[in-house]
Amino acid sequence: MAKSKLFRSTMIVSSMTMLSRILGLVRDMVLMSVFGAGGLMDAFLVAFKIPNFLRRLFAEGAFSQAFVPVLSEYKERFTLQEVQILISRTSGALLLILSLLTVVVIIAAPWVIHIFAPGFADEPEKFNTASELLRLTFPYLLFISMTAFAGSILQSYGRFAAPAVAPVLLNLCMISGALIFAPMFSTPIMALGYAVAIAGLLQFCIQLPQLWQQKLLVAPKIDFQHEGVKRILKLMLPAIFGVSVTQINLLLNTVLASFMISGSVSWLYAAERLSELPLGLIGVAIGTVILPSLSASEAKKDDVTFRKTLDWAARLIILVGLPAACALFVLSDVMMQSLFMRGEFTLRDAQMSGVALRSLSGGILGFMLIKIFAPAFFARQDTKTPVKIGVVAVIANIVLSLMFVLIFKQFDIPPHAGLALATSGASFVNAGLLYYFLHTRNLYRFGSHWKKLFIQFGSASALMVACLYAMLPYFPTDASQWHRIGILIIICIAGAGVYGISLLLMGFRPHQLRHG
Repeated sequence: MAKSKLFRSTMIVSSMTMLSRILGLVRDMVLMSVFGAGGLMDAFLVAFKIPNFLRRLFAEGAFSQAFVPVLSEYKERFTLQEVQILISRTSGALLLILSLLTVVVIIAAPWVIHIFAPGFADEPEKFNTASELLRLTFPYLLFISMTAFAGSILQSYGRFAAPAVAPVLLNLCMISGALIFAPMFSTPIMALGYAVAIAGLLQFCIQLPQLWQQKLLVAPKIDFQHEGVKRILKLMLPAIFGVSVTQINLLLNTVLASFMISGSVSWLYAAERLSELPLGLIGVAIGTVILPSLSASEAKKDDVTFRKTLDWAARLIILVGLPAACALFVLSDVMMQSLFMRGEFTLRDAQMSGVALRSLSGGILGFMLIKIFAPAFFARQDTKTPVKIGVVAVIANIVLSLMFVLIFKQFDIPPHAGLALATSGASFVNAGLLYYFLHTRNLYRFGSHWKKLFIQFGSASALMVACLYAMLPYFPTDASQWHRIGILIIICIAGAGVYGISLLLMGFRPHQLRHG
């Protein structure tokens, strides 16, 4: 029963995430078409990326990884009243910290832009627009962090639908802002700032009814001396770094890209968005679902279920992640031309974004493995190990970024692609070290059955790549956008079909994806 529930929860989160990612693609198509990949779009993306980056640190990242294990332990050991007190005190602490941070950033917006996009200082219009947009978008951090807090509670009680569907509202608000409200502003892109803030509030509000049904909607109260709050903060502070290394690396890319030619930030953003499709669809979904399960197994000292849950997650991750990385590499230019080449987003923009996507595609499997290996440590309330590994990964990203940018310039390759390739390399450093410590501590290791699985997944991916390359000459670069999208869908379906049939012919069966 528990096993089928875990798979069902993954499917719920995955399907809702797929809906959100599809709408996210539509959103990005609209934004690129309306605003292009120039200076103003760069300004918005930086202003949006700052609260979004901190959201992944405080909310979906470190906070959830620290809060869920403590909440799971309280569920196992204490009464509902004690759980309610923990929720009340934790929400009070979170609200106070984030409210203070929001006020400080709104006041100091120009200085914050200096830190995160120093290259904008040479372009006053871009710099001033980014500062004003940051003042509008930053309250999103407060709202979305409370959304993630509510979502963590619901997920711990097996309620995954509302938290998973919440991101859809962000995409709908931003699409409306670009198409409906932007023409009403003297600087049209300012409409996106308001849209982001409103979306954060709406995402929080839709979770409240389910919290009420679970009798977990309690008033916030500030009490930093509460035992649970102190443990969460103790776990959270190092986890801020350990769980968000990928986002830190991507943000470093933005800092470096701000010194490059106008459009570099937008090209990297478009590549990141497409690389996040498989990551969000499977990686984030499985990582979200297994954390409560791993935490419960740890609370019960059930090492067997702990390892089986990780092994099940790894099978799903590699089953999807390996072919996804290969497909994005092969289809990078085709995808950019199909999805974004319209209006203000030119063929050159599509080609520049495609180069970045090819560089990022190699790291997709690494990004996805981090999503399941890191929760294994946080479920055991071990935040120190991921932090140490995170430090190594960030240093690796900085070294690789400088090295690849210099090499790419020598060979006349767009330097922003070097930043993307460095992020891919750092992801494997991170994932590899996480697995190394899981293995050496006898927490999890790839068993003998993985030898056959690696052969099956690798061979099927190779056949899929051959199919995709064979179909590329039939892609109509000069056709209408909808025609291009239609052909892209056909190519993707054909590639997926070859991959699936190849797996079946090599003996892989769906029952091998069952938990345990």
